[in-house]
Amino acid sequence: MIADLPIFPLSTVLFPGGVLPLRIFEARYMDMVRDCMQRDAPFGVCLITKGGEVGEPAEHEPIGCLAHIRGWDMEQLGLLQLRTVGGARFRIVDRRVGRTGLIRASVDELPDDARIDVPDDFADCAMLLRRIVDELREREPDADKRMIAEPVDFESSAWVANRLCEFLPIPAGAKHKLMALDEPLSRLHLVQRWLQQHQVL
Repeated sequence: MIADLPIFPLSTVLFPGGVLPLRIFEARYMDMVRDCMQRDAPFGVCLITKGGEVGEPAEHEPIGCLAHIRGWDMEQLGLLQLRTVGGARFRIVDRRVGRTGLIRASVDELPDDARIDVPDDFADCAMLLRRIVDELREREPDADKRMIAEPVDFESSAWVANRLCEFLPIPAGAKHKLMALDEPLSRLHLVQRWLQQHQVL
């Protein structure tokens, strides 16, 4: 259990191993980021269910993903740009809102996805992802700015499913349900079905 995790409710879903760039300008989140960097600690990202990313504390899903800060920049005063990478998934046990509006929670970390090689029936998904990653590498030679974190793992069902979930225009609510699934092959199967329904595969 993590007894005191700051929570950043967002309108996007972070997956384990995924890259999430963030622009921070609210004082509560500036303080959160400074504290996390000083302690080399993550914060939690949860999908908003009611409210917005700014202003009053939003309501959010109980399952989220740890965000580890991997880089930062402040080219403009008062605007902090972060590069975060997703860590473990978690489930909120207890939630509280501080006087600044920052949400903090006690959370249980969820088990990592089982290591399952991509079955032959899903090889088309892995091939599609290879093409996407090749394009990302070609467009952005700097790995620290690329929208995918190294190392890549095209043989992992979980890694392939997670990356496709991030890149495809799937509604945020559906992405959250996919992220919350405990079985990586089920996640990959649903992604493949979406691709087939939209005639991508």
